[in-house]
Amino acid sequence: MFGLGTQELVIILVIVLVIFGAGKLPQVGGALGKGIRNFKKGMNDADEDQELERLDDEKKDDEKKDS
Repeated sequence: MFGLGTQELVIILVIVLVIFGAGKLPQVGGALGKGIRNFKKGMNDADEDQELERLDDEKKDDEKKDS
């Protein structure tokens, strides 16, 4: 996982805990999860749009050949 060992992850967790505090940690985690989810959704939507454009271009090319 990104070349991080257990010690590094524990140190990062402690730093995050000190910066945000225990009360805000669930909010930070939720916001991070939403951000990742939206990013993945955006990437999938972009892939679908590109695929639809490719199919439309192929259909137009086929129609030109048939004319």
